[in-house]
Amino acid sequence: MTIKERYEAVLAHFAAANPNPESELTFSNPFETLVAVILSAQCTDKRVNMVTPALFAAYPTPEAMAAASVEDILEYVKSVSYPNSKAAHLQAMAAMLVDKFNSTVPSTMDELTQLPGVGRKTANVIMGVVFGKAAIAVDTHVFRVSNRLGLASGKTPLEVEKALTRHIPEHLRYKAHHWLLLHGRYVCKSQRPDCLNCPITHLCKHFSKK
Repeated sequence: MTIKERYEAVLAHFAAANPNPESELTFSNPFETLVAVILSAQCTDKRVNMVTPALFAAYPTPEAMAAASVEDILEYVKSVSYPNSKAAHLQAMAAMLVDKFNSTVPSTMDELTQLPGVGRKTANVIMGVVFGKAAIAVDTHVFRVSNRLGLASGKTPLEVEKALTRHIPEHLRYKAHHWLLLHGRYVCKSQRPDCLNCPITHLCKHFSKK
């Protein structure tokens, strides 16, 4: 199977099984999206969704969050992973949105990665989810699934991102991020991949070597 054939078959399967994939985070505007994605780093979406309703109610705008103390924000996010650093990032991020970006979430990689707590992965999520851009965010799930399936053999998230970008058509990149992420979250798990119940083992390079 050529790499082109593998991509076409994998994407065709996901498109048929889940034609309109969406983020499992809960948010209602670009600012809330950015906050939720920052909190989701190395943390489950389920946990993030438990803390964001009260957080958004207390700080519904960048101005409100920027005016808060890190300690106050920490009270709302203390149950997520790395709460101290994330609380500091949220306060500093909100302050920069107010001071530098007129309280508006920016739409480019260069601008987004200036914000505290925002790396390339988070920026790609925002560009795809909020702005509908052809961006592929490579988190641990996307990285693992891409390597196992044989879609990308990169040793770093950036290498995998470049490979996926090279082979996935622009109009499918946003969806492909969610497809690979969800497959990794529920089927192709890190420690115990559920190969017996995986519908695409016939396309999987890792499975073929077992």
